[in-house]
Formats: sequence, structure tokens, C-alpha cells
Amino acid sequence: MPILEQNLRRTAHYIVSEAHGYRSREQVVIASGSGVLEPGAVLGRVTASKKLVPFDPAADDGSQNAVAILYEGCDATTADVRRTITARDTEVQADVLVWDEAVTDLQKTAALAALAALGIVAR
Repeated sequence: MPILEQNLRRTAHYIVSEAHGYRSREQVVIASGSGVLEPGAVLGRVTASKKLVPFDPAADDGSQNAVAILYEGCDATTADVRRTITARDTEVQADVLVWDEAVTDLQKTAALAALAALGIVAR
């Protein structure tokens, strides 16, 4: 990834607009083992633990469903981390969201539709 593109990924860089105050955001636990995550990463929720992890359309533990976007980056490589997410009532810039390289365009489209159902609309 070019250095310029990395520098653009700052806290909340993907937000076009959001609800007043903190209505659009929640505090959650990012599960240990998720690695280093950048702001704008699309997340899924593991059903058993309720912790968030990177969206993985090939999974069958709940994380195959996009449920949020990481507001601020974190390192959840070896421990759970509490972070802020975008959970609802937000317009986001689709082309700057962070996806695993294995996620296809078709899977991204489905994930964006799932986020739209939660009020997170990609433009």
C-alpha cells in the first residue's frame, strides 16, 4: 500500500456524516487475535463471544455478517481491546473502507447492504 494511502487512514476518516453527538457510535471489544486493525475496517460479531473481529465472509461463527466499522485503529493481536465503532445512522465513503484482501467485490456489496440495513449507508 502506498504511504500516502496509509496516511489517509486516520480516526473516522471514512465518515461523510453521522448522527448528532455519539448516537452513531458504541464502545465494543475487539477480540484478541484480530491483529492490527485500521480505522475504517469492516467488522463482524462472533456470535458466541459477542466480540468483534474483521468481517470474514468465509466464516460461520457470525463474523460473516458485517455489523460495524472500526472508528479508531487498534492492535488486538495478543489481547482484547476496547474501541469505538460506527454502529448506526452514518453515511460513509465506500472506497476508503478497509477489507481483507480475500473479500470479493460481490461480498463487499453484500456487506454494504447489511450495513445499510443498520443505517450505515455507503456513498
